[in-house]
Amino acid sequence: MDISKIITFQEISLKNSKEIDEKYIQEYIAKDASVLGLGDLILKDKERMQPSAGRLDLLFQDPDTDRRYEVELQLGKTDESHIIRTIEYWDIERKRYPQYDHCAVIIAEDITSRFLNVIQLFNGHIPIIAIQMKAYKVDDKIALIFTKILDEIEKGFDDPDIPPEYEVDRNYWENKASKETVALADEVVELINEIESGFKLKYNKHYIGLTRNGIAFNFAIMMAKRNFLRLDFKMNKNDEIEALINDNDLDLLDYGSRNNRYKIKLTKNEIVEKKEIIKILLGKSFEYFS
Repeated sequence: MDISKIITFQEISLKNSKEIDEKYIQEYIAKDASVLGLGDLILKDKERMQPSAGRLDLLFQDPDTDRRYEVELQLGKTDESHIIRTIEYWDIERKRYPQYDHCAVIIAEDITSRFLNVIQLFNGHIPIIAIQMKAYKVDDKIALIFTKILDEIEKGFDDPDIPPEYEVDRNYWENKASKETVALADEVVELINEIESGFKLKYNKHYIGLTRNGIAFNFAIMMAKRNFLRLDFKMNKNDEIEALINDNDLDLLDYGSRNNRYKIKLTKNEIVEKKEIIKILLGKSFEYFS
């Protein structure tokens, strides 16, 4: 390869740039949120007014999981006020709209090690993602590169070092999601009892779990959303399971590598029409967990 074909980009400071400002970058991200590496998100709002707290830069939503991302953008280095504002907006939104899962996102040109340490103190208690934004001059254009340098800590379930979940009742989930989607959890536990008997639902604040003979047995957990049920089942990542999911047109949302759980999206029709394949997946998960 001819070495002359390799070029060096000139990094520029957006904060000191006369060509581009924060509003321009905000519009750029709003037009295509995929540049952040958070998935195929839908823009819900820009410059969203917060009661007695200013404006939230960007609000995105994942259409598959109904998770919302409260995004704050800053040119230059992160500072105390920016971190506080990011967390404050996240807190306001989650209290106003508890039916959604919420995650705070902070974007800055330079997330210093000092403030990265501060953010990490919150992570695990406050779902927060830190993204570093770099700008490069390419001829007469500017290239923006977004790099996730701190991801949200994904909480596992039933690990000995995690305290027990706060128990709630069925009404809590019906209000948070809907009666129809919580009823889907009943149908899933019926399938489970066709595999092995004795399972019942246990309603926790962050997930609907399983008990057997009064003891937690969470080889599968569920999260009711407004329009569907998310089913997470424990299993090492492998081609056989993914082939079963893909070949039967089940909607695979994600695989959680931290706790070895496949996450699939289920509707009423899918549970009826794909009952047998769902039973196979649950059966394999039960064997793995046991």
